[in-house]
Amino acid sequence: MTTKKLVPPFDRETAIAKVRMAEDAWNSRDPERVSLAYTEDSFWRNRSEIFQGREKIRAFLQRKWDKELDYRLVKEMWAYGENRISVRFQYEWHDDAGQWYRAYGNENWEFDENGLMRRREASINDKPITEAERRFHWPAGPRPQDHPGLIDSPE
Repeated sequence: MTTKKLVPPFDRETAIAKVRMAEDAWNSRDPERVSLAYTEDSFWRNRSEIFQGREKIRAFLQRKWDKELDYRLVKEMWAYGENRISVRFQYEWHDDAGQWYRAYGNENWEFDENGLMRRREASINDKPITEAERRFHWPAGPRPQDHPGLIDSPE
């Protein structure tokens, strides 16, 4: 992991590290921890929901992980600029009836001078999968360092 501070302006190394830090936080499924990466007035578009503010982010994440069980996420830096990073991601989860899904998505992030995300726009599609089609099998928590990223996945 980089020893550079993860604030704009980003270079390739810091953008990749920022994405991995976000992935690890989201894999914690801890709304409080995840919400602290965003400004108090952060703007979000997630699928069809649009909202603003850290408290609404926390509530959204709690609802999300109450529904999306056994959530496992992989993020990959797609592009970066001075204070922006674009990410592609996949995550797997199942509902309370046991149906598994793989979500495919893209995010655009914009950061303030302190490295907090002030804008997140996400487009996401879910594909039903069988349990046998799952690719993300690590224990709850961060993706192991030796687990392949998306660039190595067949889809």
